[in-house]
Amino acid sequence: MSDTDTEDPQPSLHLHFSALSDVGRVRKDNQDSGYAGPHLLAVCDGVGGAARGDIASATAISQLRKLDVPPADPADLLPGVAGALDRAHTRIGELVDDDPALNGTSTTATVAWFDGSRIGIGHIGDSRAYLHRDGTISQLTHDHTFVQSLIDEGRITEAEARTHPHRNLILKALDGVHDSEPDLFTIELAPGDRLLLCSDGASGVLDDDRIADILATGTPDFAAVELVRASLEAGSTDNVTCVVAHVVTDPPAELIPLLVGSAAHLPRRTGTLNAVTGLFRGHRSGDTGELPAITAEIPDDLEWAIPSDPIDPEQARYAPQAPRRFVWSARLMTLVVLVGLLWIAAAGAWSWTQSQYFVAEGDGVVVIYRGIDADLPGLTMSTPYEASDVSLTRLSSFQASKVREGIPATSLEDARRTVDNLAALQADDSTADDE
Repeated sequence: MSDTDTEDPQPSLHLHFSALSDVGRVRKDNQDSGYAGPHLLAVCDGVGGAARGDIASATAISQLRKLDVPPADPADLLPGVAGALDRAHTRIGELVDDDPALNGTSTTATVAWFDGSRIGIGHIGDSRAYLHRDGTISQLTHDHTFVQSLIDEGRITEAEARTHPHRNLILKALDGVHDSEPDLFTIELAPGDRLLLCSDGASGVLDDDRIADILATGTPDFAAVELVRASLEAGSTDNVTCVVAHVVTDPPAELIPLLVGSAAHLPRRTGTLNAVTGLFRGHRSGDTGELPAITAEIPDDLEWAIPSDPIDPEQARYAPQAPRRFVWSARLMTLVVLVGLLWIAAAGAWSWTQSQYFVAEGDGVVVIYRGIDADLPGLTMSTPYEASDVSLTRLSSFQASKVREGIPATSLEDARRTVDNLAALQADDSTADDE
C-alpha cells in the first residue's frame, strides 16, 4: 500500500459565525435582513420604500435559510444556491400578486452555502461578500449598480462612486417579476479565512483597508459589532447589516443560528441591562437591531433598574416655596422670547428648504421638486418645479422604485443631471426593445 493510500482525508472545516443588524441613524425602519448558521450565511437589503422592502428581504431570507444544512452532494452546491434564490424570487412574486400595494418591492441577495471545504456564492444587487485571507482582503462579488457600470467603463473611480448621487441605483434584484439571473461561483476555503457578507450600509462607507483591519481583529462577534459601529461612525445613512464567519478546523462550541434585521420576529436580547440601554451607548442611545441570543434572560420586572421611589408627599407639601413676585411677568417674557426664537428658526428652515431639490414621481413621470422630500401635518414641504418627459412605465422596476422613493439632489443642476441619466436609461431600454 502506498503512502498516498494511507493519507488521512482532508479535515472538514467549520464556521464560527456572528451577525448584527442596525436600523442606522436616519431610517425609520430596518429593510435589511441577515442570517448566519453553521452552513449558511446570507444578507438581503430590501428596496421599495412605501412598497415595503423589509417584506422582500425578510421573505428572501425565510427561503434562503432552508439551505442551512450540509449539501447531500458537492455537485449540488451551486444548483442548490440557484434554486433557493429562485424560490425566494417566486415567493416575492406571490406576495405581490396577493397584495398589489407591494408592487415595486425587491431585495438584493448575497448568500454563501458551505459544504465543509467550499462555499457556493449566489449574488444579485449591491450587497457584498468579502474574503480576508493572510492579511489580504478581496471583494468576492460584483455590484449590480449604475455606478459600478460607470466604474467598469472607466468613467469614475471607486472613491468617486462612494459619493456619486446615483450610487443607490441598482440594476438587478429579486422582485418576483424580472428574471433574477444571479452571479454563481464557488470559493475554496482554508483555515483562518474570514468571510464578511454585508449590506451597502457598511460597504458604502468603509474602504477595503478599514474592513480588513476590523476583520483581522478579535472574534467574529467582535468583528460584527465593530463593523456596524465603524459604519455608523463613518456617517452611514442606511441600515447596516454584517455577517461574519471565521473558518476553523475544530468545531466551535454549539452556536445558535442568528436571524437579524427585518427577518427577525423578535429582538434578540443579551442578559444584561445593556440590552435596554443599547450596544452603542456612546452615540446611539441604543437602537442596535438584533443581538445574538445567549442563555441568560432579562428579568420581566425591570423595576430594580429604574428609579421608582417618588418623593414623600408630605415632604413635598411642606417644602419651601420659591418667591412668587413677578412670576407671571417673567413667564410671559419667557414665552415671548421662545415664540420669537421659534419664528426665526421656522423662517430660516423654510428659506433653506426652498433651496433644496429632489427628483420624484409626479403624474406618472419624473419631476424635479423644490423643497424637501417630507411633509408636516397640514404643511407641504415641496412643490413641483420642473416636469420631464421621462415616463416611469419606460423605466425598469428598480429605477422606477427609486424615483418613487425620491432621489435627493445637491442642487438644481444635480437634479437635472439625474433626470438626464434616467432619460438616457429610458432611451437605452427603448433601443433594446426596438432591437
